[in-house]
Amino acid sequence: MKVKKYIATTMPEAMKQIRKELGKNAVILNSKEIQEGGFLGLFKKRKIEVIAALDEMPNFPKQNKKPDIREQKEKIKNNYSDNRDILNELKHLKQLVQLQADSNNKFELEFQVFYQHLIEQEVSPPIAEQLIRQTQEKNPSLKDAPVEEIREALQKEIEQSLEDTTFSGLSYNTKIVQFVGPTGVGKTTSIAKIAANSMLNDKKSVAFITMDTYRIAAIEQLKTYAQILDVPVEVAYSLEDYNEAIIKLSHYDLILVDTAGRNFRDEQYVKELKDSMNENLAVETFLVLSLTAKPKDILEIYDSFDKIPIKEVIFTKLDETTQYGSMLNICLEKQTGIAYLTNGQDVPDDILNPSPSKISEMIVGESINGRSSN
Repeated sequence: MKVKKYIATTMPEAMKQIRKELGKNAVILNSKEIQEGGFLGLFKKRKIEVIAALDEMPNFPKQNKKPDIREQKEKIKNNYSDNRDILNELKHLKQLVQLQADSNNKFELEFQVFYQHLIEQEVSPPIAEQLIRQTQEKNPSLKDAPVEEIREALQKEIEQSLEDTTFSGLSYNTKIVQFVGPTGVGKTTSIAKIAANSMLNDKKSVAFITMDTYRIAAIEQLKTYAQILDVPVEVAYSLEDYNEAIIKLSHYDLILVDTAGRNFRDEQYVKELKDSMNENLAVETFLVLSLTAKPKDILEIYDSFDKIPIKEVIFTKLDETTQYGSMLNICLEKQTGIAYLTNGQDVPDDILNPSPSKISEMIVGESINGRSSN
């Protein structure tokens, strides 16, 4: 079987290419709309991607019906699904055997598997233990239940634990929004994504101020985004510059402030950051954190900014990890919400609005039965 991918501006154009190369007997296996090109993720062009195939198996006896490629495709798909289910069951049985030999288990075997999964997801042990115990207590009938039922009950318990957590993001109640965080977490790119979404979706006029004057590259990066988005940007080297920039940009709906990113363990840095802010201005502050950081470091970073009122956190680099427990830790241990999740470099596309169901699915859906939530 000959299989080939085609990319064209329209479906008729794609069909023309397919007929020319594969002939009139070609079969369309799949088609979808994609985006290509652009600069820094902007101005992409919409195109059609088509997967086509030609069955080249010759010389079938005349009395036999030629195999239907669609039937073959469905059969392969079903066999793959069946084999995957078998492998997942074997994986689960292997986990049970391994845990059965461990005398230090905190829970009955089926629940211990989920406890181990939460720990592997970097959920803090006290939170993981509390979630499993509450799941058991609220669902006594789960003792000998199938794995899927326990998973769903645990996912529901995680969602309920996040009921009082905020996931509001920008409220537009204040004009000035500043972003703080350690170096290398993707703060400037996150600001550009939020700015683009505010402009495109909420029709807000936006301006930038950067206080990250320690790194020339940071200033240039924000200026590049400002040029692409066609928004003004002011560089503030001092509190006086900052106040002047606020006055100059006061007619804009939203002023996004990029603060300096430095070593979060440097107490002097946080003090200088706080001193550089005008306490007389109404400001919302978001703390930007990377999900690739160690869970302990994430909590310590949050604590290091305790002198600055943090509205919510923004988690970046979702696409660079498979451990999501730090989101649960920060919400439940620090009683703070999550404004946004970012999962790539494209502006404005790679930004998500979190929710209890999305977080619980990410943590438990990538689950012990081998299924991926992504």
